Amino acid sequence: MYYTYMIRCEDNSIYTGITNNLKRRMNEHFDKTEKCAKYTLRHTPKIIEAVWESENRTLASKLEYHIKSLKKCDKEEIIKENTKIDNMLSNKIECNLYRRIARQEIEDLINKKL
Repeated sequence: MYYTYMIRCEDNSIYTGITNNLKRRMNEHFDKTEKCAKYTLRHTPKIIEAVWESENRTLASKLEYHIKSLKKCDKEEIIKENTKIDNMLSNKIECNLYRRIARQEIEDLINKKL
């Protein structure tokens, strides 16, 4: 299982990435370990805004690519309302191959023991 995620940083910018281990990757970003992204090293992460689950790395990478290509205002819309992803990206990817994870489920994934 792979995850595509969006993190809001303290400067209100949005970072998008992928991982196969959400807990580990969030720890790397938020703790600013040596494996955190260069972007989140300079732009302090504040909150996980959205996470989508997909079957494999290829699908996760496609979603990441297309989210990164959106304007900031479109990213904000996707964060607010998941149906917007279908409206904005359905002509580029098969949106039914992605499942947005609810906030409580995100917290459960991150807080579970390794």
